[in-house]
Amino acid sequence: MRKGRLRVFLGAAPGVGKTYTMLEEGRRLRDEGGDVVVAVVETHGRSATAALAEGVEAVPRLTVFHRGVGLAEMDLDAVLERGPATALVDEYAHTNAPGSRHEKRWEDVSTLLAAGIDVITTVNIQHIESLNDVVQQITGVPQRETVPDEVLRAADQIELVDLAPQALRDRLAAGHVYPAERIDAALSNYFRLGNLTALRELALLWLADEVDSALKDYRAEHRIDTTWEARERVVVALTGGPEGETLLRRGARIAARSSGGELLAVHVSSQEGLREGRPEALAAQRSLTEKLGGTFHQVVGDGIPGTLVEFARAVNATQLVIGISRRGRLATALTGPGIGATVIRESGGIDVHIVNHAAAGGRFALPRLGGALTARRRVLGFALAVLCGPLITWLLAGQRSAESIVIDVLTYQLLVIVVALVGGIWPALYTAVLSAVTLDYFFIDPLHTISIDHPVHLLALVLYVANAALVSYIVDKAARRTRAARRARAESELLATIAGSVLRGQDALQALVDRTREAFGLDAVRLRSGDGVLCTSGQPPQGGEPTLVHVGERAALELHGADPGASERRLLGVIAAQIDAALEHQDLRDTASEVGPLAQNDQVRSALLSAVSHDLRRPLTAATTAVSSLRSSEVSWSPADRDELLATAEESLTTLTGLVTDLLDVSRIQAGALVVALADTDVDEVILPSLDELDLGPADVDLELDPDLPTVRADAGLLQRAIVNVLANAVRFSPRGLNARVATSTFGDTVEIRVIDHGGGVPPERRDQLFVPFQRLGDTDNTTGLGLGLTLSKGFVEGMGGGLTAEDTPGGGLTMVISLPVADGHACGRKGQ
Repeated sequence: MRKGRLRVFLGAAPGVGKTYTMLEEGRRLRDEGGDVVVAVVETHGRSATAALAEGVEAVPRLTVFHRGVGLAEMDLDAVLERGPATALVDEYAHTNAPGSRHEKRWEDVSTLLAAGIDVITTVNIQHIESLNDVVQQITGVPQRETVPDEVLRAADQIELVDLAPQALRDRLAAGHVYPAERIDAALSNYFRLGNLTALRELALLWLADEVDSALKDYRAEHRIDTTWEARERVVVALTGGPEGETLLRRGARIAARSSGGELLAVHVSSQEGLREGRPEALAAQRSLTEKLGGTFHQVVGDGIPGTLVEFARAVNATQLVIGISRRGRLATALTGPGIGATVIRESGGIDVHIVNHAAAGGRFALPRLGGALTARRRVLGFALAVLCGPLITWLLAGQRSAESIVIDVLTYQLLVIVVALVGGIWPALYTAVLSAVTLDYFFIDPLHTISIDHPVHLLALVLYVANAALVSYIVDKAARRTRAARRARAESELLATIAGSVLRGQDALQALVDRTREAFGLDAVRLRSGDGVLCTSGQPPQGGEPTLVHVGERAALELHGADPGASERRLLGVIAAQIDAALEHQDLRDTASEVGPLAQNDQVRSALLSAVSHDLRRPLTAATTAVSSLRSSEVSWSPADRDELLATAEESLTTLTGLVTDLLDVSRIQAGALVVALADTDVDEVILPSLDELDLGPADVDLELDPDLPTVRADAGLLQRAIVNVLANAVRFSPRGLNARVATSTFGDTVEIRVIDHGGGVPPERRDQLFVPFQRLGDTDNTTGLGLGLTLSKGFVEGMGGGLTAEDTPGGGLTMVISLPVADGHACGRKGQ
């Protein structure tokens, strides 16, 4: 059976027009003869959206009852039975009511797709799992309903419904998004201009990354190695030398010339060819890269030019910036054009910038004693022997005399040593034997014959070859030690880069996997745990068996590419240990999150203990005084006075009884610990009893309650105590003729209860004192109501995962805002589109 196609309309914020655009597309498909039905659409009371939905066949919704409340959800079975060609499903991230077939609406969509039904849906950027924490930092509103990134990225088509931030605010102010009573709060909270601008940028960047990822997959599937200049990506090659800062700044300027340009700095650690810079210089250049907005990468390769070009092609680079050689003209003439020429030759369609710098053209230096003796160096040693041997023979033969034999021998000995330094033991032995034969033939009597007349001459030739062998052995040993030192240095730099990525806030596991792939030049690396993939980097090739590196007892690294050697496996063992530590840290973090409710309970208990003495002392003192006065034999009380004292005692004791009973009920003390019992709570059912407790009616308080308000996760008893105290203050300080007001609204996944008064207000510099114990103004008699103080109210609300804040009331006064999270079964169900 053909699988359905998924098309997603993505928006930066509620109200940009995602649902409207989805309905327009549905009507267009219907007008073209397509079979289109509305599976579920949330109009949020918007007349234009509702009008557009008319005329398109709609599948009736299914009513699911939860805690006695009927919730309208998409009828998945009815849509499957109807079997349309295309289904319009609004709010992809919605959480279904308990009792539904699936927990999430995106799971319902997956079922429709599996049945061959095309689906058009909508989602906001804040509901993408990987961006959840970023959106919360921007808006301050946690998003509890998310769609996994891999689910959303699997969509066949993702389109951005874009609207400028100021245009969205204008729509909101005109009443096209929320009702009039919610506009002011929305404009001053979630829909701030800065918030909308940041969310819009986040949506654009996420979609651009998704397009870039799709392009990489396409290029990998079709084996396209040439560069496609869809976006400027500038790779700067760093050697760790003093020219690094110049190259980075030039690369940053090149990247800045085009919108969306990327800067990538790469340092290639190799066993040959590239003169290593100081570690402190590389660290400084890594820091400068990050300040310039780029990313730092470190790879290990056998050949600098090939590794550099391979990295540039892997990231689809368009520009490659390298520095001009630091070697002088003589060194260039002797050893060839160097890395720059090779990079230019192999770069293909990548533009190469060779940048001049202050360290260019340094003085000539002889080849270093250290260094890996590669095949190139051995060939160079043989070539030096073949070219210089005849040249020296021609020069010395013309100056031959009986006294020159010592100079002749030392000259050939020097040639042997130089060849040993350049090419190692085999070219040196070849040169020693050739030099010995040449000396015997051209300079030792009888001339032009190869014969040894005296045993001493034979011993001299043996010593001559032995000297060459000893020098070559020392050179080879130094080269092996240098190779090991360079390898260790490259490994330490790689581990420092990995650790730096984690410390700078990158995801630890993803950073370790990414750097492992880059360092060993692998096609792809996956971190697996059982049958699941924790994270991946790169695109695994078709076919071929991966190499497995075990990470403790719970995970394994799956390496796609060339099999690592012994030294690479040792380094992979170190990386595996770091990954195991990161997994353990992740487990500890998950465990710590489970302790969060205990911290909330402690927070409420602390607030209770700090305020209980203040709340109990006054009625207890009044009752004690009244009873003591009645029992006094020194005063004769009249019946009226006695009744008044009894009434005072009764009132105080009744208040104390009710307060203690309420505290015991709401605190649910078990073994000395105050427990917060969170449950799905209807805010209206808490506000009305709060009014009854304060004996307030329509003449005292104005109510603006949202009829579509979702339930919240709260403790009803604690919430009522908080509302009673805040509302009592509002009524007390409201001037005559201006009632206090209680309004409710929903923003994102948060419900706000706003208790508004039009009194004198509180200066901003004194707002923090509102929540300090014993700061209740006017609380000096026995008739104003006890409450638990704003300190206790704040502790109760924060213990339930919400917040209590103070704001100015437009026109004067104070507004107390109680924010609570929407219950999981209703979050995002009211979001605007």
